[in-house]
Amino acid sequence: MILRLAFGSLIARSLTVCMTILAIALSVALFLGVEKVRTGAKASFADTISGTDLIVGARSGSVQLLLYSVFRIGNATNNMTWESYQDIADRPEVDWIVPISLGDSHRQFRVMGTTQAFFERYKYRSGQSLALRDGALMDDLFDTVIGADVAATLGYDIEDPIVVAHGLASFTEHEDQPFQVSGILEKTGTPVDRTVIVSLEAIEAIHVDWQSGAQIPGQSTPADVLRQMELQPQAITAALVGVKGRLQVFGLQRSINEYPQEPLLAILPGVALQELWQIVGIAETALIGVSAMVIITALIGMMATIFSSLNERRREMAIFRAMGARPRVILGLLVLEAVIMAALGAVLGLGLLYVGLFIGQPLIDSAFGLWLPIEPPSLRELWVLLGVVAAGAIVSMIPALRAYRMSLADGMMVRI
Repeated sequence: MILRLAFGSLIARSLTVCMTILAIALSVALFLGVEKVRTGAKASFADTISGTDLIVGARSGSVQLLLYSVFRIGNATNNMTWESYQDIADRPEVDWIVPISLGDSHRQFRVMGTTQAFFERYKYRSGQSLALRDGALMDDLFDTVIGADVAATLGYDIEDPIVVAHGLASFTEHEDQPFQVSGILEKTGTPVDRTVIVSLEAIEAIHVDWQSGAQIPGQSTPADVLRQMELQPQAITAALVGVKGRLQVFGLQRSINEYPQEPLLAILPGVALQELWQIVGIAETALIGVSAMVIITALIGMMATIFSSLNERRREMAIFRAMGARPRVILGLLVLEAVIMAALGAVLGLGLLYVGLFIGQPLIDSAFGLWLPIEPPSLRELWVLLGVVAAGAIVSMIPALRAYRMSLADGMMVRI
C-alpha cells in the first residue's frame, strides 16, 4: 500500500523527481568515473615498465633512479662504467640487459641512447610491447625513433631532420651531426612517448668532437668518418635487467648493491613504483574528496526538493492523517520516496558510467595512453551505490520528521 502511494506521489511530481534523479545519477557517474580513472591511472602508473626485474644505475635513491631511468625526470648523480655494465651482463643469472644513456635533449624532450634490444625488452601495461606507427627502427648511425608525443607536438614525420642539443637546458646544439627520423612509435601512455631514441653509438658519435661539455674549436668529424669509427661508450646512465629465474632476483640485487669496483644501486621497479605512488598519490585522495562532495551536494539538493514540496503537500499529509494514517506512515512515505529516487539515480548513474566507458575508452587510450577496463562493478563500487541509497534515506529524515510533526489542524488550515 505505502509503496503504491510512494510511486503515485513520485509520478504526480514527475518533472521535479526526474530532475532530482538525474542530478543524483550524474553525481554517481562522476564519482564512479573518478574511481575508474583513479584505479586506471594507478594501474597504468604501475605498468609503466613491466617484465624488467631490476634497474641498475649509480648509487643514489631508489625513487631518483626510477625517475631518471624510466620517467626521464631529473638527472643521474653519476654514470656507471661500461666495464661494470659488461661485468653485470656476463653474470650467469642475467638473461638479458639493455643499456640506457641519457643527458641530451631535443626541444625539451629527452634523448635516450640505447640498443635495438630496448624495443624488444621494454614492456608496459602488463607485458605489451612497443610498436611502430610508421617507419622502421634505427638502421643508420644517425637514425632516430621518436615517441608519439614528440611527433604530435613538433609535427615530425618520417625522414624529418632532428638536431640534438647538448644537455637539458643548453643552447648548444650538435648541428654538424643531425639525425633523421626513421620511425614513430605508437602511443603508449608511458615516458617513451616523450622520448627521442637513438643508438648508443650515436650518443658517442655526436660527442667525439666535444670535451668537458663544450665542442673543441674548429673540430668537426664528418659523418662518414664517424660511421667507420668504433664507438664504444665509456659509461652509461642505467641498465634494465632481466634474470633467468625469479628466485635469482634478490641475490643479484644484493651482489650489485655490494659491487666492489664502484658504488651501484639495483632496484626492483615494482617496489620503487609503489614508493613513488605514495608520494604522488595524494592527488587520488583529492579526486575522491571532490567527487564525494558532488554526491553530497546532489543529496542535499534532493533534501531541499523534499522540503520545498512539503508546503504544497501539507493538505495531502493532513488528509492522510484524517483518514487514519499513523504518523509513522507519513514518515515512511517520505523516506521511501527518497530511497526510490536515490536508488533510481544510482542505477542510472551506473548505466551512464558504462555508456561513457564504451564511448570514451578508445579515445582516452589513444589521447592519454590511459586504459580504463570495462569490468563488472567492483565490491567497492557496489558499496558506493548502497551508500548513496542509504544516504538518501538519511537526508530525507529531516523533512520527513517535519511532516511527521505537522498537526492535522495546521494541514487543513487555508492560508491566504
